[in-house]
Amino acid sequence: MQKVLAIVGPTAIGKTSLAIQLAQKVNAEIISGDSMQVYKEVAIGTAKATKAEQKTIRHYLVDTQSVFEPYSVIDFIEQAEKAVEQITTKNKLPLLVGGTGFYVNALLNKMKLGEPSRQESVTTKKWENFLQEHGKNELWAELDKRDPEAAQKIPSNNSRRVLRALTVIERTGKKFSQQQKKIKARYDYLIIGLNSDRAKIYRRIDSRVDQMMEQGLLEEAKFVYQNRAQEYTILQAIGYKELFPYFAKQDNLENCISNLKTASRRYAKRQLTYFRHQLPVTWFDPLKDPNCLNKITQKVEVWLNE
Repeated sequence: MQKVLAIVGPTAIGKTSLAIQLAQKVNAEIISGDSMQVYKEVAIGTAKATKAEQKTIRHYLVDTQSVFEPYSVIDFIEQAEKAVEQITTKNKLPLLVGGTGFYVNALLNKMKLGEPSRQESVTTKKWENFLQEHGKNELWAELDKRDPEAAQKIPSNNSRRVLRALTVIERTGKKFSQQQKKIKARYDYLIIGLNSDRAKIYRRIDSRVDQMMEQGLLEEAKFVYQNRAQEYTILQAIGYKELFPYFAKQDNLENCISNLKTASRRYAKRQLTYFRHQLPVTWFDPLKDPNCLNKITQKVEVWLNE
């Protein structure tokens, strides 16, 4: 089975830098596992590898789409599979790097994906209306009544997953927690996770937001805001929508930047929750351990020789 290496971790932990160094050591090329880095028109808020970094190691699935085109996890898998094949034909190791856990999982494992049925769409709409009328806490409470085990695994603020669970329960008549099937791997993969003390990560997030503002994030966010009527997924990206109230003259810039930092910290927490519960990850601390890269390299080399 084809081997694929992956590096995951929360935002601002240093995935890009470490991945480039690791790629040089293990003869790899990088596939972006980030749902937003495919978009050509935005670079600062999506934290892409710089042009210089991309010249050092070949990167795939970066700047391949326009923000005005629809893009889904199914598109990602199709393109990423082709990238894996291209890298393999060059006798190099595919290295998947990113923070979008669902995309990473969907590529490495054969997950059930596709368009919902008409019945499922109607049921989802029902619960979306319930969410709008009663709020996310009441929505989660409904899940807790029907399937306490599933509710314990899904945070109340993750309305998308709560909606999905309730839809499946109503459509099938079975508890969502009892329908989780064993997922078959698409590749022989090893997942390296980067993590550190929460306080350190949060400081790095705050610092990176400040750096992004200096690099011109405000102008990039203004472009997204001005084109919001015709854009798709990018509108959901953290780093843009938090600045919309400033452009709408509903809040000052200082408050919007503060809200952006808060949203980024919450996103980091959600990322870690997903990686810990949905993927088999071997964790390392690049902020505390100066020998982290060498340890990861050794781990990878052992896996490659298995």
